[in-house]
Amino acid sequence: MIRYPMTQSDSRPIVAITMGDAAGVGPEVIAKALAHADLYARCRPLVIGDAGRIAEAVALCGLALCVARIPRPASGAYAGGVIDCLDLGLIPKGLAFGELSKVAGEAAYRYVEKATALAVAGEVDAICTAPLNKEALNLAGHHYPGHTEMLADLTRTPEVSLMLVARGLRVIHVTTHMGLLDAIARIEPGLVGRTIERAHAVATRAGIAHPRIAVCAINPHAGE
Repeated sequence: MIRYPMTQSDSRPIVAITMGDAAGVGPEVIAKALAHADLYARCRPLVIGDAGRIAEAVALCGLALCVARIPRPASGAYAGGVIDCLDLGLIPKGLAFGELSKVAGEAAYRYVEKATALAVAGEVDAICTAPLNKEALNLAGHHYPGHTEMLADLTRTPEVSLMLVARGLRVIHVTTHMGLLDAIARIEPGLVGRTIERAHAVATRAGIAHPRIAVCAINPHAGE
């Protein structure tokens, strides 16, 4: 299939969707999500993964979609009915679904690595991540508690925070992916202060002129 690049006037953000663990639910979830044509009115979704695996998921789900391999983000048509995929070609044909795979773990890391490089280079506007299998990642030699730490490492960011966003509410964590005793040992005034500053910066960039930030205590009674 011949694809033509979008015009420079297209203001829809390009969202890089990492395929996650190829032996897991990532390919299926992505295929079903991109079957909603109205999504393309809001953004340009680009799968960073394996075109063959996405096509297999499309077939297994019985979806009326085709998959287009593109060499770079600017080359996609980003129209309903077609899944644009920057194909890394890392998954062998016939890889079993639902089974732990070192190959899938390595590929999942490479998808995030590629998406991060594209974001840093300004070729995509955001990254959306499908689920990883941490055990598969470990088998492949990549030891990360989650996407947050992986993205920090790939961007050489010394300290990051995870923020959860819902309508009218944002929650930023002082600690993530650790046991309660370890979290208590790590929390200190400087870390709390820097987290508050990050929360304020993100909120103002999101258009909240005077954000109100509540700080939760470790002790739910907050009196001792």
